[in-house]
Amino acid sequence: MCGIFGIVLTADRALPPDSLEEVVRLLFRISELRGREAAGCAVAGHDGIDVFKRPAAPSQMLKSRDFRNFLHRKRDGAMALLGHCRLVTSGSQVIQSHNQPIITGHIAGVHNGIIVNADELPPAGQNDTDSARLFNLIDRAADNVPGGIAQAYRRIEGEASIAFLHAQHRALYLATNTGSLYYAVGDGVFVFASERYFIETFRARAALGGLAKDAAVQRLQPGMGAVIGLDRPAPHLFSLNEEGEMTAEDVPPVPPVPLRDLTLQGHELRRCSRCILPATYPLIEFDADGVCNYCRDYAPQPLHGREALERILDRHRSRDGSPDCIVAFSGGRDSSYGLHLIKRELGMNPIAYSYDWGLVTDIARRNQSRMCARLGVEHIVRAADIPKKRRHVRKNVLAWLKRPELGMVPLFMAGDKMFYHHAREIRKQTGIDLVIFSAGNELERTDFKTGFLGVRENSHRQVLFNFGFTLKARMALWYAKQYLLNPAYFNESFFDSLFAYYSTFIGRDDFLYLYHYLPWDEETINRTLIGEYGWETDPGSDNTWRIGDGYTAFINYIYYTVAGFSEYDTFRSNQIREGLIDRDEALRLAAIDNEPKLENIRAFTEAVGLNLEELLVRIDAIPKLY
Repeated sequence: MCGIFGIVLTADRALPPDSLEEVVRLLFRISELRGREAAGCAVAGHDGIDVFKRPAAPSQMLKSRDFRNFLHRKRDGAMALLGHCRLVTSGSQVIQSHNQPIITGHIAGVHNGIIVNADELPPAGQNDTDSARLFNLIDRAADNVPGGIAQAYRRIEGEASIAFLHAQHRALYLATNTGSLYYAVGDGVFVFASERYFIETFRARAALGGLAKDAAVQRLQPGMGAVIGLDRPAPHLFSLNEEGEMTAEDVPPVPPVPLRDLTLQGHELRRCSRCILPATYPLIEFDADGVCNYCRDYAPQPLHGREALERILDRHRSRDGSPDCIVAFSGGRDSSYGLHLIKRELGMNPIAYSYDWGLVTDIARRNQSRMCARLGVEHIVRAADIPKKRRHVRKNVLAWLKRPELGMVPLFMAGDKMFYHHAREIRKQTGIDLVIFSAGNELERTDFKTGFLGVRENSHRQVLFNFGFTLKARMALWYAKQYLLNPAYFNESFFDSLFAYYSTFIGRDDFLYLYHYLPWDEETINRTLIGEYGWETDPGSDNTWRIGDGYTAFINYIYYTVAGFSEYDTFRSNQIREGLIDRDEALRLAAIDNEPKLENIRAFTEAVGLNLEELLVRIDAIPKLY
């Protein structure tokens, strides 16, 4: 199974960055025979414990500039380093928190083995891997770490060879119930790995002062643990079958030090002091007070009001109960509530219209069904050639990976823009003039999508047809340039994408947008839909936004991974500007929103025919904007 290794160096054996990098590279190359699906390491020094990991082969991680920068961070004095070469057995490697070193409370640890009764152990928060549950158990015994290790081993079933660093103790801890740990000790040096051969190879090849090339290789016997102090790296052994006690002599007590996950360093970005938009947001500027230009330029959009809406509806309202309006109905939150308002509160007789292009979620379809049935509303559906549309998405994603540009991500969703076209067609077919979109809510504005094209959006009230002529022309030219730079985009989707641009930005839009007239209130919407209709939500998220779009989790994974923010950051920032939540609450909610929704991404990749792990590893390898 996985390969784990580590090294302890006293202050007088400290290595310059280039030499440390050479030693670490050697340890990774030796140990990756045991696992190539993810890699990571943790470094402890006097000022804290730093962690870095990647969902990629160790050899690939070693090539990254980010990893080199991590190793070259300034660290003085004695240090300890852990490494992990992962063979996935519990938890997908595409979720960074599943990769190792695992972080739980005060511990950064690596684990080789499988805990077969992990479900019987206390949960470890959102990270539910067997390794996280094991380290969570140990973390509960901060006052007597060896005793905590022994207790944890008495509760588990299955192989477990572990190594970890503790933020409250200046030491490296090892333990094994199989004997799959070997070590060598030199003058001011301690090194360990998963196999005797690995230590022997390292000892022979490493130019490491203090560790003789013939230093004895010893085995940590099954049922034993060891404490290795950073200032005196001679192992203090203890039994996992007894209540071991740690003394101040074994490990000098120290004040707690920070435990920092530097894997996503860019996500600790400079952000606007008023909203939460980061420095990587396109076209953003901060003033002397740290306030961004999007906050400074913000002006609430006035609503036309219910009275104005009623006047328009009265011109179309039927007197005999026959259909009098068409309501665009995706099955998402806004359109579901809009259908309720139009039928129940505004007294209209709508026909609901849906366009299924292949990435409408099953939750959205079920919500369409329950809403139309409860309201007694006729439901017209227009379906695309779904296999063809999904094939278009797959080809465009693969083309994008050849030359990733964040401004081209919306191309993946071009297939759904026929929604506007079919609304115009159904108007002709039914003879009903009034088409209502339950849209126009400024909180859902996402300027960054055109910002990545280098253009700033005008005031358009969430009606894409209202983009100014200059903006539309600049967008068209930018897209044309990307096609020329990346001929892979000239695939069978080309004419479909071209028509999507026409349907969205050129074809006349004279639809009625409900939230230009009525206020949008998230609490009221959720309470009404869930309470009155049993409206279904995504079990993997507390957020009810965009649960009808099968691509949302995927594109937000891209934006968050590469740029350090997603649509959710813009949504929460808009809520701040409207006075709906404060900045602290926005940061808290965005952190939850931005957790990768693996099952939703998996559903997307299965639908369009892409390999999940391969796709997300390639996305993770894209150079970051931070």
